[in-house]
Amino acid sequence: MARYIGPKSKIARKFREPIYGADRAFEKRNYPPGQHGFNKRRPKQSEYGMQLMEKQKAKYTYGILERQFRNLFGIASRKGGITGEVLLQLIESRLDNVVYRLGIARTRNQARQLVSHKHITVNGKVVNIPSYLLRAGDVVGVRERSKSLEVVEDSLSSRTNYSWLDWDADKMEGKFMNYPERADIPENIREQLIVELYSK
Repeated sequence: MARYIGPKSKIARKFREPIYGADRAFEKRNYPPGQHGFNKRRPKQSEYGMQLMEKQKAKYTYGILERQFRNLFGIASRKGGITGEVLLQLIESRLDNVVYRLGIARTRNQARQLVSHKHITVNGKVVNIPSYLLRAGDVVGVRERSKSLEVVEDSLSSRTNYSWLDWDADKMEGKFMNYPERADIPENIREQLIVELYSK
C-alpha cells in the first residue's frame, strides 16, 4: 500500500476520531462515510477486526507504511519494557514526528516534506530521511537558509510544548531530551491491540 494522499475527513470518519487534528467536515458529519452513513446497521466487530482497525488508525495517524510499522514493532519487541509503549516511543522518536511536535510544521505530512527537501538538521548535519530515529540528546533544527520560510514561521506561531522536547526559539532548534512516557503521548491509540495482532 502506498502512502495515503486521499481525503482525510473520510478516514477520520471511518475511525470516528479526528486523527488528523481539528476538522470542520468531521465535526459536521461525525458518522461513518458511505451511502447509508449514520443509518447503516453494522455487525459487531470481531476481535481481529478491532485489532486491525487500531493498527490502521496508528498507521494513518503517523503516516507510516506497513513495512516500516512492522520493522518498528520488531525493534520494540526486542527491547525491554512493555512492547506497546516502546512501539509508540519509537514512533514518537521518528524525525518527521519530532519536527511536527516541535511546531516547525503544522502537520506530519508537512513535516515529512520539510525533512525530505533538506530543510532540517540533526546535530548540525542535514538529514533528509523522515523515518530517521532520534536518540536522547539529539538536537533538531531548521537549516540556516530555511529559517525565513513562511511555512516554518506560520507553524511556529502556534506551537505546543511537550515535556520530552526542549525548544530554543532564538536558534530555531529543539532538543529531544528523552523518550516520552505513554501518559504524555496525546494520541488515542490502544497499543495493546496492535501487539496482540502482531503476536498471532
